[in-house]
Amino acid sequence: MSVTVTATIILFAVFFVMLFAGVPISAGIGIASIVAALASGRCGSFEQFSFIAAQKCFSGLDSFSLLALPFFSLGGNIMNKGGIAKRLVRLARLLVGKIPGYLAATNVLANMFFGAVSGSSVAATSAMGSILSPLEADEGYDPNYSAAVNICSAPTGILIPPSGPLILFSITAGGVSITALFMGGYFVGALLGIAVGAVAIALALKLGYKSSDVKDPDPAWKIWVDAIPSLLAVIIVMGGIMGGIFTATEAGVVMCLYCGILAVIYRELDFKTFYNLLADTMKSSATILFLIAASSIMAYTMSRTRIPDVISQAIMSVSDNRYVILLIMNVFLLVMGMFLDLTPAVLIFVPIFMPIARKVGMSDVQFGLMLIMNLGIGSVTPPVGSCLFVGCGIAKVKIEGVTKYIIPCFIAMVVALFLVTFIPQISLSVPYWTHLIDSMGWVN
Repeated sequence: MSVTVTATIILFAVFFVMLFAGVPISAGIGIASIVAALASGRCGSFEQFSFIAAQKCFSGLDSFSLLALPFFSLGGNIMNKGGIAKRLVRLARLLVGKIPGYLAATNVLANMFFGAVSGSSVAATSAMGSILSPLEADEGYDPNYSAAVNICSAPTGILIPPSGPLILFSITAGGVSITALFMGGYFVGALLGIAVGAVAIALALKLGYKSSDVKDPDPAWKIWVDAIPSLLAVIIVMGGIMGGIFTATEAGVVMCLYCGILAVIYRELDFKTFYNLLADTMKSSATILFLIAASSIMAYTMSRTRIPDVISQAIMSVSDNRYVILLIMNVFLLVMGMFLDLTPAVLIFVPIFMPIARKVGMSDVQFGLMLIMNLGIGSVTPPVGSCLFVGCGIAKVKIEGVTKYIIPCFIAMVVALFLVTFIPQISLSVPYWTHLIDSMGWVN
C-alpha cells in the first residue's frame, strides 16, 4: 500500500472517529491532519510540521475577502429581527394567495425573498418558521407539513445572492469570480424553490388545503410599498458589485448599513437586541474562521501527501464517462452532507473534487453552484441537518413527524440538483449573458 493511500485512510478514519465521538469539527480536522501528516513522513519532523502548520493557519485567515462572511451574517441577523422578514412574508402572501395551500407557497416564496437578501438558510428557516407557523396552525395546517416545507425551501437562501457559502467557496477554490457565482445563483436558487414549491402545492391539494380567504387590512399597493425597501437591498448590493462601485466584501458592509437603517426606521430593533445580534455574529464568525484555519492545515497535508490525486484517480478509473463521474460525485456529497455542516464540507471537499470536475469539463462556476446546492440539500437531512433541527425546533415538531413530507421534497430537490449538474446552461446562462464568463457549456 502506497504512502498516499495510507495517509488518505488515516486522515479520513481519524476525522470521522473524532466526528462521531463528538469532538468539535475544527479540532477534528486539525488533529486528523496532523496525524496523517506525521504518519506519511512527507511533511518533515514534528517540529518542522508544527512551524509550517502555524504559518498555514495564519495565511489561511489573511484574506480581505473573508471579511464578507461576518458582514453578510450580521446583515441577515438584522433582517431577521428588524422587521424586514415580516414585510417580505406579506408580499409573498399577496402574490400566491390564490394557490391551494397558499401559506406553504408563501413560505417557499418568502424564503426565496429572504434568502435573496440575507444569504442564510438557517436564518430563513428561523425567521419564516417563527412568522408563518402560527398562521398555518390557525388555518388548520398539519404542523409537520408546514415545518417540512419551511425546512426544504430554506436552502434557496444560500444560492440566491448575496450568499456567504458562495463567497467561502470562491476563497477556498482560489479566487473563482464571486460575481459570476452570484449571478449564476439566481437560476439555480429559483429552480430549487420551484421544485419544492411544486411538491408543496401537490401535497396541499392532497391534504385539502384551500387558497386564501384572508383579507389583509392594507391594500396591495401599500404591501408593495412596505416591501420594496427590503427588496432594494438586493438591487443595491448586486448593482454595486456589477457596476464596480464596491467589491463583494464591501457589499457586506453596505448591506449591514442599509438593513440597519431600515430596522431603525421600522423601530423594531433596540440597543439590547442589536448587541445580541453582534454577539451572535461574532460567535458564528469565530467558528467559521477557526474551521478555515484548521482546514488550511488539512489542505497542506493533502497537498504534500497527494491525497486529491489518489481520490481523483480512483474516481476516474471507474469510468471515463462525464455523467457517470458527476453522478458518483453527487451521491458521495449527498451522503457526506448528512454528516457534515456546509462550511467544513466546502473546506474539505473543494480541493478534492474541483480537479475532477475540471477534468470532466465542468466550469468552476458550475461546480461551485452544484457543490453548494448539494450541501444545502444536506442541511435538510438527518443526522446533522442544521435547517432540519432549527425548523423542527421553531415548529415544535419531531423529526419523525416531518420525515414523510420531507421525502417527496427531498426527491424534488435531488432532481433539481441533477438538472444543474448535467445541464450547464442552467447555472451558466446569466453569468454568460452578463459577460462574466466566456462559455455556458462544457469546457471540453
